Amino acid sequence: MTSTRRKFLQSLPGMLIIADSLASAALPQAHQPEIMTVAGPVHAGAIGNTLTHEHILVDFIGAEQINPNRWQQEEVIAKVLPHLKEVKDAGCRTFIDCTPNYLGRDVVLLRRLAELSGLNIITNTGYYGGSDHKYLPAHAFTETAQALAARWVGEWKEGIDGTTVRPGFIKISVNPAALSEISKKLIRAAALTHLQTGLTIASHTGPAVPALEQIALLRSEGVDASAFIWVHAQNETDLTYYISAAQAGAWVSLDGLSDNNVADYTRRLSFLRDEKWLSQTLVSHDAGWYDPGKPGGGNVRGYTTLFKKLIPALAQQGFTADEIEQLVRRNPQNAFTTRVRAAKN
Repeated sequence: MTSTRRKFLQSLPGMLIIADSLASAALPQAHQPEIMTVAGPVHAGAIGNTLTHEHILVDFIGAEQINPNRWQQEEVIAKVLPHLKEVKDAGCRTFIDCTPNYLGRDVVLLRRLAELSGLNIITNTGYYGGSDHKYLPAHAFTETAQALAARWVGEWKEGIDGTTVRPGFIKISVNPAALSEISKKLIRAAALTHLQTGLTIASHTGPAVPALEQIALLRSEGVDASAFIWVHAQNETDLTYYISAAQAGAWVSLDGLSDNNVADYTRRLSFLRDEKWLSQTLVSHDAGWYDPGKPGGGNVRGYTTLFKKLIPALAQQGFTADEIEQLVRRNPQNAFTTRVRAAKN
């Protein structure tokens, strides 16, 4: 490796932090699109380097047994806060928490951690329909899509669980197969919620077939694919489906990054760059988290692989600083800006 190349790789994290600071400082404060955090709205252009799919706490006990008394906030903070401070020091400015209602969403905890860490933290509304519906409340099966949407819109308008915290996106989930009727209802509810709030829809999906089915169903409900994030697209082995989803307008999210798969993520991101779809790609770890069902909350996997290992690996593959900034700052900004994206006739 040449000395010039080595200096470039070593300077990348600092370059991203500087670019983030300059972008925030230069942003006009009026008439700018916004993204909703647990502390309130922020100008979209100021969110900085962003992790788009992470978790602070997840409780897998199931919708009928979940209860916030199963965890103590101080214990969660003691376990997770060092990891949040570490990733902030690595250059992250915004952390999107994808734990939905009935799986351990605790917005008071998230707001406290935002204050303590100095990160923007974003939470969600919506229900998780995957895992054979274990995390769906009973009313999700009996209420209409319109009634479910009214609940989710209510969280946007009035706040979550009696707080002033409002969601920054819609989180749903489907099983990795052809869409079931309950999955279709959740998608329709998400479409109705989007059209009333402008919140982006992130759907835990995996394989391409249900992802493309969701895109088609959303369009039939009047929502453009640009409002849809195909979560866990890394689980699809045929990368040509990424092109199909991106051509439709959707976001392709590779969100299972770890120290063990940096080479595979570099390969997938290189494919998307070479096919000219990097501008519709998101990348994150799906890392964390405090698990109340495990002694001491279990082991927390940190959130720094993207900054410490993936970015240098991408640079070695010829990614420019601008392309890396696109992935970690501009794409999250565009994906999560609150705005209605109605389907064009």
